[in-house]
Amino acid sequence: MRLTFIGTSHGVPEPHRRCSSNLLEVNGAYYIIDMGTQTIEELRRLGVRVEDVRLVICTHPHGDHTNGLISFVDLCNWYYKKATPLILLPDENMIAPLKAWNEATEGYGLREGITISTIREGVTYEDENIRITAVKGQHCWSSYSFFVEAEGKKVLFTGDLKHPSIDFPPVAFEQEMDLIVCELAHFPADDCIPVFDKTKAKKILHTHIAPRRYESLARQLALPHPYEYGSVYDGMEVVI
Repeated sequence: MRLTFIGTSHGVPEPHRRCSSNLLEVNGAYYIIDMGTQTIEELRRLGVRVEDVRLVICTHPHGDHTNGLISFVDLCNWYYKKATPLILLPDENMIAPLKAWNEATEGYGLREGITISTIREGVTYEDENIRITAVKGQHCWSSYSFFVEAEGKKVLFTGDLKHPSIDFPPVAFEQEMDLIVCELAHFPADDCIPVFDKTKAKKILHTHIAPRRYESLARQLALPHPYEYGSVYDGMEVVI
């Protein structure tokens, strides 16, 4: 399983960071978690066939996690006609506007093969490569963390949390995690460590990093931890 961090910024893009988007590759198939930037442009740059994208799933409705959906759906509809992505959204109210925008700009509805539906709590997606379990969070009215299992590995994407002491996914304390990817926009890194220390994680990486968190992150990066601990940047790849 290969993970590429396409966008690692907080709620707005920075000169060196785009908004949130993560690309998972498993057995030649691709799965995108969050699309807050023009992810389809990065797929082209990386040489990833749009037709090989099976799933786009978003942790919550905020624009810094969803704004790239319009261009992705638009191009899949009229240009990449062999693409058959499933798009899972956290809120049912997002579906009609996405379809309406496409119809308003192109003059016709979505073609057969593009499926837009909603996330369900629990196992929300599964194919021969991967299983994704959605865990409800408290960041906003409809937010999720995603527990990903593929190739015998276990990865947790926290998405945005209210606070690690409040809605950190319980699965991280119950099962050994090969990797936890935790946001760092809404609280300092110092607040995360007491929670991280209770997990069964081998490696923990921060993404969605706000500049006001740099000081606490640097402080924690300089300290020893019982797991591999770090932060990510746009374009970084991790093989799990």
